[in-house]
Amino acid sequence: MGSADGPKADEADGGARKSREAQEARDTAVSERRFRFLVAGYAVSSYGTFLNMVALNLFVYETTGRALAMGLFMAVRLASGFVAGLVVGGLLARFSAKSIMLWANVGQGSVMLVLILAPDGLLTGALMAVSVVIGACGTLFMVALRSSIPEMVGEDRRAWANSLSITGRSLAMVAGFASAGVVVSLVGYTAAFVVDMATFVACAVTVALLPIAGGKGADAAKGADGKGADGKGADGTAAEGSGAGKDAPGAASAKGGRRWRPVAFLALAAAPGMGLMVALRGVDAFGSSSHNAALPIYSTSLDTSNPAVFVSAFWCVWALGNIGAQQVIQRYAQRTGRSVGALGFGYGTVVMSAAFIAAFAGFPLAVTAVIALIAGAADGLTEVAYTSHLQTLPATLRGHAFGLSATFENLGFGVGMILVAAALDRFSPLAVVGWSHGAAIVVAVVFLLRVAGVRRAGRVGRAGRAGLRKEEAVEGRPDRGDRDGAEVSGG
Repeated sequence: MGSADGPKADEADGGARKSREAQEARDTAVSERRFRFLVAGYAVSSYGTFLNMVALNLFVYETTGRALAMGLFMAVRLASGFVAGLVVGGLLARFSAKSIMLWANVGQGSVMLVLILAPDGLLTGALMAVSVVIGACGTLFMVALRSSIPEMVGEDRRAWANSLSITGRSLAMVAGFASAGVVVSLVGYTAAFVVDMATFVACAVTVALLPIAGGKGADAAKGADGKGADGKGADGTAAEGSGAGKDAPGAASAKGGRRWRPVAFLALAAAPGMGLMVALRGVDAFGSSSHNAALPIYSTSLDTSNPAVFVSAFWCVWALGNIGAQQVIQRYAQRTGRSVGALGFGYGTVVMSAAFIAAFAGFPLAVTAVIALIAGAADGLTEVAYTSHLQTLPATLRGHAFGLSATFENLGFGVGMILVAAALDRFSPLAVVGWSHGAAIVVAVVFLLRVAGVRRAGRVGRAGRAGLRKEEAVEGRPDRGDRDGAEVSGG
């Protein structure tokens, strides 16, 4: 007979389990609601970013009267983002992600105020200050946000959160690009800069009001050695096995005499193919510079009197494809609980690059619209897959990896803009975009082969271990002194 207390104990255990599950569901709902507010603030500031990309470039050209000054402004902005990518991992090891995101927006809003109030004699200096601060702070905010998403919403909701943030940015990009010309022409540059400053203030207020995990706060919660309470990293894998143990930070040790180690590169070595993945991202940014520079030229050849129409329409359709892909990815993640993997990043890069090449092939406008839609959808897929994959790194390495990635992206885009601008003087847009995105396709194929090889080796290894366990169960391993095996064989 069972104990009289048995059913009561079972009921108590079941009630406790249901209570824990209900509490976890409430916590998940709260974290997702907070993240939606954060994405709303991020989308508002992204609108300001894309608005000032147009308004500031036009203002620089109108103020200086030289296209070279506009190119220098963009170069300084990219260089600032490049440097910020190198240092943001160290900043996240010392400060919370919330403080970095907050001050990044405060810095951008403040420098826009300086530009608004600057007298005519100091405009050139104020513009250079804007290019430095906007470039650096934009990278700091982006890396802090992306590297902290697993702490904000949980490991299993990474794909959903990444997709939501990319959707917000895509909508902001369309709104910013579409409204920039209208805002500048109707209310002038000063009003456009005021709107821009207000978007950064709105994002800063949103960040200040929300409890945001990540950065130093996340590391402190896991302990000084970078491990969780169970001795594992943020992705659930053993911290030592992934290079996230107590020595992983390496660049700034509390113990004297320890040798400096390149933490960002250690982060790329923490998982097979991670370094090649980041390199592909840099080559993809190089390809992106080609279609960004070639679109105005190609649009002018289609309609000399009104070239902006094709460019605006292309990016609007591209954004629709991107947003549509995010909706599919969000539903896929909710239904399966899985994120888009490294293969999705590789295949998406191939499709996206091929689509951008085809966009300059002279197809009818209806066909080009479909191509732009495909390019946007593939771009959205690669963005989510890439971000989600880097987020599988332990928290102690994640910020460094995202920082190095931002550096590679800024380097690829900056070098690409220089080379592409020179090439477009001699070659057609199709040829320039073809070899630029063709390079991305070649590296993507190498990456896909690498991923397939790692997976094949993993399957062979698992099969070998399974066969070994079966052999041990039947015959034992006397050469290893396997006690269980000896007992079986002696039976």
